[in-house]
Amino acid sequence: MSDAPVKHIRTPLARVRGRGAARSGTGHFWRQRLTAVANIPLTIAAVIIIIVLLGRNQAAAAQILGSPAVAIIMLLFVASVTTHMRIGMQVIIEDYVHDDSAKLTLLMANTFFTVAVALASAYGILKLSFGV
Repeated sequence: MSDAPVKHIRTPLARVRGRGAARSGTGHFWRQRLTAVANIPLTIAAVIIIIVLLGRNQAAAAQILGSPAVAIIMLLFVASVTTHMRIGMQVIIEDYVHDDSAKLTLLMANTFFTVAVALASAYGILKLSFGV
């Protein structure tokens, strides 16, 4: 047997923290899975709401979309879908864009885009809901 010390690639601090090479743990992985599961019933509900809206005039559609239950379902749908979209695109950008400056630019654009979509959607839903 050899008495030579065992060489570790990771630093002692990295071994204690238990994080991988990305230094970020599994937070994004679990958030993406959580939003994927949440998207199943929320998407079904959103599709049902859209089917109910088919053939309605603007006033009837505004009345349906303005009801509190429908507004809450649609707000949850928008929040879950945009969060899932942001995380999914972030993973794709991190995996396939190798230039650091392009990666940073795309990650920022991804975040800004998803926030803009979520805020615009939420504004429309809340405006219908409160009748302002």
